[in-house]
Amino acid sequence: MTNIAERTLASIVTEKFQTVPVLEKYNLDFCCKGKRTLSEACMEKGLPLEIISKELDLVVNAAERSHLPFTEMNAEQLIGYILIHHHFYVKQSMPIMYAHLEKVATKHGDRFPYMHKVLELFTGIKTEMTTHMQKEEQVLFPRIKEIEAAFTNKETISIPEMFISMPVSMMEAEHDHAGTILYEIRALTNNYTPPQDACTTFKLSLTELREFEEDLHRHVHLENNLLFPLAKKMFQKINSLN
Repeated sequence: MTNIAERTLASIVTEKFQTVPVLEKYNLDFCCKGKRTLSEACMEKGLPLEIISKELDLVVNAAERSHLPFTEMNAEQLIGYILIHHHFYVKQSMPIMYAHLEKVATKHGDRFPYMHKVLELFTGIKTEMTTHMQKEEQVLFPRIKEIEAAFTNKETISIPEMFISMPVSMMEAEHDHAGTILYEIRALTNNYTPPQDACTTFKLSLTELREFEEDLHRHVHLENNLLFPLAKKMFQKINSLN
């Protein structure tokens, strides 16, 4: 971001909400004191402006990197990418998003009662996604890696079709359910549109929700349209060797 030191904390977050974890790491209040520039806020707290600016730039640059050639990846590479870029993002962002939504619902829920419902729906998503990712990491992904190892080594393995088909079907159903809930949140918030007089945290919460939904779409695409079909294809080829 250009001249980030002279940008206000509120404008930094509004333009690139991925910067939130860095600002919160240093307890830089981008909401109530969001009109201060990064330079002013750092000076006030005695924080290293240069170091924080570099951290913010790293976060922004990482978010802007071009996508990799997913169709050329094998299953293990896809899984690695999903774990690093999607599971990690979800695990890191959900507690922060929950805290922001809870704050908005508590402080502004009387004027905007739909935010109570948004908080309720996101709480459900938070619980479900945590369990969902655990099942993928502990059950499905290891099974896919096992199948790919056998496929690569041209080994035959005696396992039933449900070894892959059952967890894949379960994950796809959970993907659909998560998408439905986020669609409901989008409808409640009028496509994540903040009220005219919304505070920075209110605006931030809706921006975070929009990005969360966009990330889910990319996440689900990699699994439903690339990883899962690849796993099924390898399983079928292994079975044809028997």
